[in-house]
Amino acid sequence: MTEEEMDEVVEEPNEEVTSTDKTSAENSDDIKQKKLAAKFRTIEGEEILLTKQPSAFAFIGMYILGLIVLGVHLLFDHHDAVMGDASGLAKFVIAIITMGENSVPFGFVFVMLTVAWINRMMNMSTSSGWVTTWLLLATFAPIILKIDKLLEWVTGIFMDDSIGGFLPDVYDYTIFGIIFVSMFWGLTYYYQKSFNYAVTSDAVIFQHRFLLSHSRRRILYDRISEVMEDRKPLGVLLGFSTITILTDTGVGMAEETIGIGAGATLPGTGESDSDSSVTAAGKSWIRSIVGLLSYQRTVTKVMADPKNCFYSIRNYEKTKMLVDEMHKKHSSSSLLSDLKDSLTQPKAE
Repeated sequence: MTEEEMDEVVEEPNEEVTSTDKTSAENSDDIKQKKLAAKFRTIEGEEILLTKQPSAFAFIGMYILGLIVLGVHLLFDHHDAVMGDASGLAKFVIAIITMGENSVPFGFVFVMLTVAWINRMMNMSTSSGWVTTWLLLATFAPIILKIDKLLEWVTGIFMDDSIGGFLPDVYDYTIFGIIFVSMFWGLTYYYQKSFNYAVTSDAVIFQHRFLLSHSRRRILYDRISEVMEDRKPLGVLLGFSTITILTDTGVGMAEETIGIGAGATLPGTGESDSDSSVTAAGKSWIRSIVGLLSYQRTVTKVMADPKNCFYSIRNYEKTKMLVDEMHKKHSSSSLLSDLKDSLTQPKAE
């Protein structure tokens, strides 16, 4: 066999191997695209360019909230250790803790309701409806145990087999605190994984599936008016950022009312024909004071809702650059520029 024939024999297998590797890679990409297309429910011919999920630190506030709830449980379980020579504010706290200690734990309910109210009013990532529901469940759990015990006692008077007694007789703050916090952290992890974002060749897709709540938003590039990046101090330290998509229809914007929502008029301060000038002036003064205290200001601001934005994602530079490029490609100015170029190109002879 000549040297040239040997070279041909060597080259042919290499070409087959390269062709096989290329085909295998293409098949793998096709399978991946089909899975993503089914997941994000894309239209025919639409290619998924990038997928994202929130960072592991996106909902760190929820984990901190869980620690606060656990701390409240531990405080009520071991309050004897801090009683000692308490004075001032410490005495007030201890009085709340021991309120109804041997009957209905009103002190615990009061503290937990305060935590739930503050969390709701802060209007942040921990203020969602399911978090409030969990906080209320943890708040009234000791009372539910008391109701179960009372139900067993009452039905035992009139029935041979009483109804109730399904729950423990005593609310152990430490054990129940660990149970509630473990449940909350598990739900938080599931909640974090329930958000899926995609940048496709035609649109941006935001998808959310959590418990019985499902939502999906698809925004075409020509509907986007602005792409905003927002990095909080924690995001700067931990390397994540939020990218918000704004549209002409108001996606990405929300109204927020700032102030105290009280009635502008107190009972008995309304104007009356029988009022003297002094009485009318006094009522007017009271209405002015109440109006000042109950003043509310509604502002429209960019709201980073995890359902409608790339919430606290890593590698945010690549995502924003890709969205900017696709937005420019599908914008009216870019389409007009392409049309102008096609019209001004010299015709081939």
